[in-house]
Amino acid sequence: MNFFFVLNGKTIKQLTLIIIAAFFTAWFLYLESYIHIPTFSDKNEPKAIYKGEKNLALTFNIGWGDEKAEPILDILKREEIATATFFLSGAWAERHPDLVERIVKDGYEIGLLGYNYVDYTNVEEEEVRKDLATALEAFKKLNIKNIKLARAPTGHFDQKTLKIAERLGLTFVHWSVDSKDWTNPGVEVIVKNVSKAKKGDIILMHASDSAKQTADAIPSIMKELRKKGLKFVNVSEMIVNADSKTKEIK
Repeated sequence: MNFFFVLNGKTIKQLTLIIIAAFFTAWFLYLESYIHIPTFSDKNEPKAIYKGEKNLALTFNIGWGDEKAEPILDILKREEIATATFFLSGAWAERHPDLVERIVKDGYEIGLLGYNYVDYTNVEEEEVRKDLATALEAFKKLNIKNIKLARAPTGHFDQKTLKIAERLGLTFVHWSVDSKDWTNPGVEVIVKNVSKAKKGDIILMHASDSAKQTADAIPSIMKELRKKGLKFVNVSEMIVNADSKTKEIK
């Protein structure tokens, strides 16, 4: 026995819409599993600082290597940049106590970049707590105490991370201007990325060995930013002296 299905134009149109809707739903769920999207949450939940009201905060991440940090410190001194915040990996600090001492001696602020290179959104709460606590302990052994700022090693964090940081007495700091210097796109590109900074911005740069062009870009960056008449402050000063802006993360 043969069966025949008769489809009219209206039925075909409905089936097509159902298939398209199913495709986009599946695609959205797929992307959602890979992309961390900042979303607004309850006002009473901990937040991450990403921007201030005035001045500029220059920040550097260091997670590995011993070749680029010192030249960058030399250039900052030559350019008379007396204020910046360095987010340091605890493991890196243990391996390079002399460079940590130099950063402190030069008057720069230190924040945590965790201990290991861990994506806090992909691990359990206890592992996040352990990583941050281990980093704090590493700096205490180096006689650097009262660290109040932290940044996620991979840049990814969630509400779970913020709650753990708050319990440890840490404020999470993100950024509003990304130099993308770790991709080594060329000195001119790095300068262009940073020179768009405005009052209140927190600038992300790197002093790890992966950032091979950062040192060469700094003089031109300083020249462009000084044209705007903005003062450089560390992140703590920006938080204290201005109404900092936050992002609420679920």
